[in-house]
Amino acid sequence: MALVTSTEMFKKAYEGGYAVGAFNVNNMEIVQGITEAAREEKAPLILQVSKGARAYANHTYLIKLVEAAIAETGLPICLHLDHGETLDYLKKALDIGFTSIMYDGSVLPYDENLKNTRLAVEMAGKAGASVEAELGSMGRRETGSGDTAGEDETKIYADPELAGKFAAASSIDALACSFGTTRGIYLTEPRLDFSAVSRVRSATGGIPVVMHGGSGVSREDFAKAIRAGVRKINYFTYMDKAGGSAVSAHIERQKGKLLFFSDMASAARGAMKENVKEAMRIFAMQ
Repeated sequence: MALVTSTEMFKKAYEGGYAVGAFNVNNMEIVQGITEAAREEKAPLILQVSKGARAYANHTYLIKLVEAAIAETGLPICLHLDHGETLDYLKKALDIGFTSIMYDGSVLPYDENLKNTRLAVEMAGKAGASVEAELGSMGRRETGSGDTAGEDETKIYADPELAGKFAAASSIDALACSFGTTRGIYLTEPRLDFSAVSRVRSATGGIPVVMHGGSGVSREDFAKAIRAGVRKINYFTYMDKAGGSAVSAHIERQKGKLLFFSDMASAARGAMKENVKEAMRIFAMQ
């Protein structure tokens, strides 16, 4: 089995009324935990490489880990570049084998975002890859550390009419739009505008809507988002947190004893796998 694009995954997701989980990967234990979960759940799978992961592990290591996971599990996996902010970086990702890319020009003026997105679509088309773009802004990253409070005025909700024009003019395969989610750990209960998702989906002719900031959203709100038209859900923070909690518990159990990194990594992998399995069941509307 080789790497695949997200196109067929999204088609099946629309037919089945569910969303595809897109999980960020940083190292071997995360790749193993996610792919083992997908194999057991028989779930479609997108593995994403974020800016943080690129700084931590670089593309070469991560691609080889994903290739090993495909060989081990036989799963069809889409390898996605998350939040690519320059066209040069997108080209590098396509050149080394990514089958899906995201061009994130959401902080740019509309016309510049559209121009660059069209160039990204042209590049991806030559490589046989799919393209995600973004409109609106999810604002600052919440960390749960208490360093932010109150309303986030940097959030800009997606305009459905503008989304329709953008999708038609760019020929993208998926659109990330802000409807109240936030990257990181929520400091307050999220207030999500599901009608915005429905309106974007309608205005774009049914293009797959992407939900960024999926960690920390309730099962009920996930279901509402999926029914409204979300077909890709980005998920990392709470999976990563589950791994960290497992390591903390292991250290506590080993007080006064020798600590080995391999044991801590194994504990994290197992906890992340279980967290991902639960997320996959929710995304599958089970």
